[in-house]
Amino acid sequence: MTISRRALLAAGAGAGLLTACGANTGRDDGGSGPRLSHWYHQYGEPGTERAVQRYAAAFKKARVSVQWRPGNYDQQTAAALLTDSGPDVFEVNGPTLDQIQQGQVVELTDLLAGVRDDFNPAVLGPMTYEGKVYGIPQVVDMQLLYYRKSLLRDAGVEPPATLDALIDAAARLTDGETKGLFLGNDGGAGVLGGTPLRAAGFDLVTADGAAGFDDPAAARTLGKLRRLYAGKSLLLGAPADWSDPSAFVQGLTAMQWCGLWALPRVREELGDDFGVLPFPADGARGRPAVPVGAYGAAVSARSGHREPAKEYVKWLWVERTDFQTDFALSYGFHIPARLSLAAKAGRLRTGPAADAVRFAADHGYAQPLLWTPAARTAYQDALSRIIKDGADPARELRAVVAKVTAELKRVRRVKKPS
Repeated sequence: MTISRRALLAAGAGAGLLTACGANTGRDDGGSGPRLSHWYHQYGEPGTERAVQRYAAAFKKARVSVQWRPGNYDQQTAAALLTDSGPDVFEVNGPTLDQIQQGQVVELTDLLAGVRDDFNPAVLGPMTYEGKVYGIPQVVDMQLLYYRKSLLRDAGVEPPATLDALIDAAARLTDGETKGLFLGNDGGAGVLGGTPLRAAGFDLVTADGAAGFDDPAAARTLGKLRRLYAGKSLLLGAPADWSDPSAFVQGLTAMQWCGLWALPRVREELGDDFGVLPFPADGARGRPAVPVGAYGAAVSARSGHREPAKEYVKWLWVERTDFQTDFALSYGFHIPARLSLAAKAGRLRTGPAADAVRFAADHGYAQPLLWTPAARTAYQDALSRIIKDGADPARELRAVVAKVTAELKRVRRVKKPS
């Protein structure tokens, strides 16, 4: 299986598994100035590799060599950042907190002078530490809820705006042939992540660096997901999992949690007979929630050409808005990271695509930088036990809060090298 940009949105999965492919040197002639190496992970969308080679060839102040990296990209880059033979510029699902605190990546704040507010804050936030930017977002991917208009209309069901309404709609839309809702073959335990907590009005980590869900209302929200799983309205055991819209377009489910990448196929199969929604709000302090993610461009602190590398990153991901729009929409279906580009992109201006852009801007959230792998694993394990095993949500969340609190204390003690 080839993994595309959607993989970074799988809860707790980071950039996901990458299949092997041959490295490509892009070009190493033409231009002038120093040689720069630019690493990318392998994309599943056809044409992406040639596109980034074309971008690199257009930069005339350095000779940029594009490398399409095989194998486990995250492990490769983590190891390469410790050596002098790694990339000058690299694509990253981050950078991670460890990479920033250990001084492995170069601060890029100055590259966004005058345009910082034009970048979607939900994806720029996780690339920012103590007010300083360490990665430039490239595109935005997002998850959202697809619903079949005709099936809802025939059942007299309104598009659900609350979690309780979603549970009720799923039950009313279930019949002998069609289930009401598909959240993945595990009932949403793997993909939903912190989205239900966000929809209930809670953050994974608060602005002052504390666990943001130490509240009985958070446990009640997760308990509702168990109700869905234990009932008869969730599709389980579909031929393809949540990231593939097959179950939705084939009529196996009236609603499906999926990603923006699926929208062109859904539109091709169903025409105008579908709409999209954010994850619905829950409780008195609830709000719609849309998980978003973005790969970013970063500069290695071990690069021998830091300033030219920074200039190249600024040129490609800040100044060349034509390349940014091309990268987002010509190879797969994604949202440009800059709000102004997303607003005027022709393919994103009408119908469900325009709704998705609005949801990403108004309700988008990403896993915070301080949400460490240990914290994420503790929460994901608890969420799985709650949904699939019926474990007590309050007890499970208390244990997660304790783990997250310990993690936050640990990372605050780590200081970035001067």
